[in-house]
Amino acid sequence: MTLATYIGDLLYRYECVIVPNFGGFVSNEISAKVNHYTHTFYAPSKQLTFNVNLQNNDGLLANYIASSKNISFLKALEYIYKEVEAWKNTLKDETLSIENIGTFTVNANGNYIFEPDNTINYLTSSFGLNSYNSPAIKRIEYKQKVKQLETVALVLPTKESNRKTPAFIKYAASAAILFALGTLGWKEYQKIEYNNLIVEAEQQQQQVEKTIQEATFVIANPLPAITLNVTKQTYNYHIVAGAFRDPINAEKKLNELVKKGYNAKILGVNKWNLTEVSYMSTNSKNDAINTLNKIKRTISKDAWLLVKEL
Repeated sequence: MTLATYIGDLLYRYECVIVPNFGGFVSNEISAKVNHYTHTFYAPSKQLTFNVNLQNNDGLLANYIASSKNISFLKALEYIYKEVEAWKNTLKDETLSIENIGTFTVNANGNYIFEPDNTINYLTSSFGLNSYNSPAIKRIEYKQKVKQLETVALVLPTKESNRKTPAFIKYAASAAILFALGTLGWKEYQKIEYNNLIVEAEQQQQQVEKTIQEATFVIANPLPAITLNVTKQTYNYHIVAGAFRDPINAEKKLNELVKKGYNAKILGVNKWNLTEVSYMSTNSKNDAINTLNKIKRTISKDAWLLVKEL
């Protein structure tokens, strides 16, 4: 698998994927749209943009590569830096094409110009929804045809049509008129009944409101009010000791770190159903980096920093 494949996998799950020392791919969800010129309908999707200022490693891409390739976090970072260096060398002379992501060029000012690949829809809720064409409805042509038929089918009076109308037709017309009058009378009767029901319902509602307003509710021994102040301590930086598929192994690792004097805890289950255990958590970035470097030198080189509010 190439680096582009790992980036594409993460874009299905996250709105931002940062490639260290290169930039960040940011996705924005856009609603369904229609092209009124081609009569093409497009499903909701994610629109990719590129931000060259997002270069700091947040650990997301490296951690995913390390888990997928079953290598350490540092080796995953080396793999990323090697691929990025190859990308930059390509951009010196030609256009860089990243599979299913887009293409990069460099303008006269040395800035990256990104053109996203619109053939891939990274919005999982639109999976299986493809664009389609719907021919325009030609209502004007249908009206013109009707007018033409009316012109052709024009009926002119003849001697036969001027003859006396048969009696059964007169009776049928009279019956139709009486039926129409009866229908109108029945509708008026229903309308009056409906209005009477509305008035009666409003009167009942007013009576209920009046009864509630006049009622008095007394509680002999009211309970005292209780105020609970619960604060939850959250941390943004976590030094991860390991991620385990079996929760029992995560508990063993936690007990081991606690016995060694670390303020260890279980961070929870990540997106790969692995239970993460940390050496410690803090809100100080400097403390987290210093502690991480110390742990890598003395205890484990596989420890890594998770930046997430937990």
